[in-house]
Amino acid sequence: MYFRDRIDAAGQLADALAKWRGHRPLIAVIPRGAVPMGRVIAQRLDGDLDVVLTRKLHAPGNPEFAIGAVDETGWVYVADYAGQAGASSAYLQAQTVEELATIRRRRAQYTPERPPIDPAGRVVIVVDDGLATGATMIAALHALRERKPARLICAVPVASREAVEKVRSLADEVVVLQTPDVFFAVGQFYMMFGQVDDSEVIEVLRAAAARPAPGPAAATGEHP
Repeated sequence: MYFRDRIDAAGQLADALAKWRGHRPLIAVIPRGAVPMGRVIAQRLDGDLDVVLTRKLHAPGNPEFAIGAVDETGWVYVADYAGQAGASSAYLQAQTVEELATIRRRRAQYTPERPPIDPAGRVVIVVDDGLATGATMIAALHALRERKPARLICAVPVASREAVEKVRSLADEVVVLQTPDVFFAVGQFYMMFGQVDDSEVIEVLRAAAARPAPGPAAATGEHP
């Protein structure tokens, strides 16, 4: 194990991202597990916190195994092994409809009084608690790239080497603390890896919205 819990991992990740303090980065977290991590990183870097909503498409009969993902706009990533996992076109279409409904429900729950924070022209750091297949991170990076950030960074405590290679071309920078040789699931690298529920997500986002705005953002995404 590498991390005591998500807060420990977030602190280590914030240290690795310290050069972006002073640039008022937008910390875009993938719910739900990464949300408490995002709070720590946003506070440490004097950044803003928001969610980027994506949902994995899971293999038939195996809800833990991602064969793709969908973002909030309806854009779909399908892994090259989806067919081997038993997913037909009809199955993928049905999964997409189901997960898009979850995304819309979560948007209404999480940020009911405001639209997503605009990433255009900003340093955007996309955070998750780990990457196994990389599917949801791929969808998140695609969604944010479409909105023209100045710099797009993928930041995770732990990832499979295969997932890192898949996301590398989609981000300007990939920050990952550990890439273990043997990778079965993200939770194996945490001593405590409990579920994060919707009420905690809502509380964190409300608290972040109430924080005083940091100082003026840097005009460029270039680091010192």
